[in-house]
Amino acid sequence: MRVNTRGRIQSHRTVDFDVRANAVRLIEQRLLPHEFRIVAMPDYRATARAITDMVVRGAGAIGATAAFGLAQGARAFRGQGLAAFARQVERVYATLKAARPTAVDPVNAMDMVRARMASGTSVAEQQALALEAARAFADEDVAHCEAIGQHGEPLVQEGMRVLTHCNAGWLAFVDVGSATAPLYAAQAAGRQFHVFCDETRPRCQGASLTAWELAQQGISHQVIADNAAGHLMQRGEIDLVIVGSDRVLGRTGEVANKIGTYTKAVLAAHHRIPFYVAIPLSTIDWHLRSGGEIPIEERAADEVLGAWGRVRASASRRRRGSGAGGEPAYVRIANPTSDARNPGFDVTPARLVTGIITPAGIFRPRELWRNRGPLGGPE
Repeated sequence: MRVNTRGRIQSHRTVDFDVRANAVRLIEQRLLPHEFRIVAMPDYRATARAITDMVVRGAGAIGATAAFGLAQGARAFRGQGLAAFARQVERVYATLKAARPTAVDPVNAMDMVRARMASGTSVAEQQALALEAARAFADEDVAHCEAIGQHGEPLVQEGMRVLTHCNAGWLAFVDVGSATAPLYAAQAAGRQFHVFCDETRPRCQGASLTAWELAQQGISHQVIADNAAGHLMQRGEIDLVIVGSDRVLGRTGEVANKIGTYTKAVLAAHHRIPFYVAIPLSTIDWHLRSGGEIPIEERAADEVLGAWGRVRASASRRRRGSGAGGEPAYVRIANPTSDARNPGFDVTPARLVTGIITPAGIFRPRELWRNRGPLGGPE
């Protein structure tokens, strides 16, 4: 996507790889919307920490990051023996897999990389194949998002008011995004519409990331408190809901996504508002048989008990180049002696989902399994 920073417009991908430095390059999303910065992860452990700490987040983006991280760890091996190399790859794989357990994209991405590596007959050949496969996954992620936009674009009609939750935009993928892809395609087709961005507590990815993306793209939008969505639906001010997902079960159509997605699906069903989930093929889990089996990440209580923001810099510090946005700071907002629960995701039953927008078309959730051929599933 094209990003306007300090008056300069440049094209960027969320995830990329520096071959000479053997480093994964990421947009530091925790600094947005106040600062746009690209950071380099020097080794696979740092890459895994970037996923865990949400330097990078979003299904496709962490999938591509894990794929590049696996290639990074493989390329760091300096020996010649295939057995020792295989043990190194297994360590890297396990470290990256554990970084965000709810999402399935990293596992699917790394499995694709390892399958491609298996055809190599030497360490050097497998290392080269690993990077080639990681780049292929990243390119495929972009192609999938573009196809999602083509299939989903007719859903976004002139004058519609669309609700999003969290960020399933280009920052959550290598480019384009999943839930935002139909919006960008509808904008390109000349339609006018308005987007309500759920703030998405506790990390506020809707307020900080989706709103930033839509502002960059020139799409009409407003940020709303998470609990305001039901009020707007009741008043007839929301016509369509499009969200992303971190794991969709191919056998059942259940959807794991950012906490609060289930709540919006229940509200949408009650008010008879279409509720769509947009995903690339790497987000489909063909193995689990029930949403109850999906591991739900429990994150730090501090995310709920406080909030991150920017402390305004003094005039003197701004003159020294610290930036008008000031320094990032954490502020406690809850009672100082209270603890918190912080599940990062929830699971939405298939009956609450109108359709799954995929690169192969739009399917009802229960149709995924019988269409697993076109969707890249098992025979």
